[in-house]
Amino acid sequence: MAYSRAEFLSIPRVRERNILRNVYLWMTAGLALTGVVSFAVAGNPALMRTLLGSRGLFLALIIGELVLVLYLSARINQMSASRATLAFAGYSILNGITLSVIFLAYTGAEISLAFFTAAGTFAGMSLYAMTTKRDLSGIGHYLIMGLWGIIIASVINIFLRSASLYYMISYIGVFVFIGLTAYDTQMIKRWNESFGTSISEEQYVKLSILGALKLYLDFLNMFLFMLRIFGRRN
Repeated sequence: MAYSRAEFLSIPRVRERNILRNVYLWMTAGLALTGVVSFAVAGNPALMRTLLGSRGLFLALIIGELVLVLYLSARINQMSASRATLAFAGYSILNGITLSVIFLAYTGAEISLAFFTAAGTFAGMSLYAMTTKRDLSGIGHYLIMGLWGIIIASVINIFLRSASLYYMISYIGVFVFIGLTAYDTQMIKRWNESFGTSISEEQYVKLSILGALKLYLDFLNMFLFMLRIFGRRN
């Protein structure tokens, strides 16, 4: 059956989407927002005095981060796309505020070295995950176990104050988040292959934000653990 040009253009089409690409765009935007906020707060002595002068305020910000990231991860399917976007932006801003203290604890050279090393490692592992034919889903269980081990050991070391345990946690943390970067990237790649052309625009945005949150956390934690290692003399 032949169609006129006007009829052909009016036929509904499934929009071709690339979830993986959109995830990286959202992740980059989130990291950029965190960096800008962190740098701005660190450059404002009055804000820094307020932040560091009140342990309750700093603790409230940390708790707010945890609540927001858990809420976003668990409830994103029930949110609208705009609400999920605001939650992701809010989490990025809160992270920027709390991370501003690294400018006092570490030198600019140490922060830059940790950032670019983490960026290069993250890019390499993402590329590996996108090109390898190996199924990485089997390592997810072990990586989660490793993550819980890091959390438990970190809590214990609050009381022990062991420098050796501190750096052991840092090295293990780097390797765990290197693995999670590859694991999460391959998972998002499968999302793209399975859902890229079969979901609504609303679902597309929310799935992209969820993937961006995963990779954002992978990169940020890898960076922070590397910063602890590179800034060891501090």
